[in-house]
Amino acid sequence: MRAPNQRFSGTRGFTLIDMVATIAIIGTLLAISVPQLIDVVDGYRLGMATRVVERELQFAKLKAVSAESPMRVRFNCPVARQVRVVELIGTSAVPNANDADNYTDRCKETIYPYKATGSDTSRLTKPNNDGPVRYLDSSVTITTSKTIEFWPDGTAHIDTNAGNPWPAAGNPGVTITLTRKGKTKNIVVNGLGKIQMDR
Repeated sequence: MRAPNQRFSGTRGFTLIDMVATIAIIGTLLAISVPQLIDVVDGYRLGMATRVVERELQFAKLKAVSAESPMRVRFNCPVARQVRVVELIGTSAVPNANDADNYTDRCKETIYPYKATGSDTSRLTKPNNDGPVRYLDSSVTITTSKTIEFWPDGTAHIDTNAGNPWPAAGNPGVTITLTRKGKTKNIVVNGLGKIQMDR
């Protein structure tokens, strides 16, 4: 039979030196990986914002073709980091004066969908295809101020202050740049309506 003071002599455990060494290794690994993790999160948020803008452009193009009505994509509408697709009132050659007058109203979230005014407010009265306001991450900025207009044939047009109808976006087209913490991604829309996004 063993003596009572020898009962724990065979037990194993960690010493204080083992625990301090383990904590030091974990701390070193965290110090190395945290900046890279922050870069991954920044890239992810910028990519998400870029995809939101690209989807809105695709939606406007597809809605213009399917509804046979010009659609406009408005950036920073009415304030920074907001994007909205709105249906053009009137035609590309002769837009309705209300389209310009209600520019800021049609960008507000509280007026969604924008209701047509006048005696005939049926589904045949424009606009019926306005999209909701899309909000981008608060740290993302859009550096284009040009409104892009998609026509029913799928082509893209921009305002060059030369009057109506707006000319085609041309080649290489309009570049929309999104920036977050020094990183940028571009979306290019050419005159044929092709939308190309940085990967």
